Amino acid sequence: MNVPLYIAKRYLVSKSSRNAVNIINMVTFFVVVVGAAALFIVLSGFSGLKTFSLSFANTFDPDLKAVASTGKFYEITPDEESKLKDIDGIAVFSKEIEERVYLDYKQKSHMPYLKGVDDNYNRVTGIDSIIFYGGWLNNYPNQVVPGIATSNLLGLAANDNLNPLRILAPKPGKGSITGQSKPYNELLTTATGFYAINEELDKKYVFAHLSTVQRLLEKNENQITGINFKLEPGADKKEVLQKIQEVLKDKAEIKTRAQLNDALYRMLNTENLAIYLIFTLVLIVALFNVVGAIIMMILDKQANLKTLFSLGTTVKELRRVFFLQGIMVTVFGGFIGIIIGGALTVIQTSTGIIRITPSLPYPMEFKLFNVAVVLATITVLGLIAAKIASGRITGKLIN
Repeated sequence: MNVPLYIAKRYLVSKSSRNAVNIINMVTFFVVVVGAAALFIVLSGFSGLKTFSLSFANTFDPDLKAVASTGKFYEITPDEESKLKDIDGIAVFSKEIEERVYLDYKQKSHMPYLKGVDDNYNRVTGIDSIIFYGGWLNNYPNQVVPGIATSNLLGLAANDNLNPLRILAPKPGKGSITGQSKPYNELLTTATGFYAINEELDKKYVFAHLSTVQRLLEKNENQITGINFKLEPGADKKEVLQKIQEVLKDKAEIKTRAQLNDALYRMLNTENLAIYLIFTLVLIVALFNVVGAIIMMILDKQANLKTLFSLGTTVKELRRVFFLQGIMVTVFGGFIGIIIGGALTVIQTSTGIIRITPSLPYPMEFKLFNVAVVLATITVLGLIAAKIASGRITGKLIN
């Protein structure tokens, strides 16, 4: 029979003869439960915000993307395209060309990136699913799809053939442009629709046909800035990446979705760590109550400790009694806190009671990883608190 564990369980559920000690124990347990629930809710809320933020970028970004290893443009030959189609694991790929341009519409201007894409682009990404108004590109060459923020900025209307949107791009070449009568190429276009994701991305890109943008930039049909790849379900990303690299060799660098948004991922991970450390600090302060409660319990049970010591129980075993009691208080309180926090998270995800806007509920996400993080944090801090408090038991105190 494990005597320290048995006594610790008895002390955990039994009431003290002093009412103040009982109140301190209840407050301590309540603080642990609230702290664990708060940490879990905050982590779940940030997980939801992270997924919500990345969903915007994921609409544009493919599973893999081949960008130029040096410079901005590179060429892909028909033979290389054929080899890419034969790679197992690639569902479809799309070529693109991207360059910053100048937009002019009714004496209003804007400088976004013009992204020329081929017919497979909406199969590689989910761009056609975020069309806010109008439609995606069709067979007419001089069509564009800007973001809704660009539309609001310029006062641009869809399918306005009487007032075309002027796109200006500098002519390629070297030397001074002052000697040229017209140092830029011009393209008159019509907006077929507008996409909507968030304000930053809505102002950043304007989509057009690949061949149209290549002519505007004076590039041949093989010159591109990137290739977007969509992988088949269950495909080995590392293996496919290696095979693509073997085909394109040194002309292109293959990046994953996370690498394409490395700044965003770093920012989100840093914020997540900062929030975790802040709430862990709150838990550390809260678990000082556990130290105080155990010390009060030790003083309250001083006569019992003397009896147990007289019966042959060692000081080490008496310390273990209150060490186990402290662990049980924190772990049990942590479990209850996680249950409460998990229930509130599920309620928010299913009903959306708390809303950022009338149409947008606050995003939350229940993750087992967050359960493990909270439980591990509570356990480690509980071990430290219980060790500090149980160390107050000495032979001098007992006698």
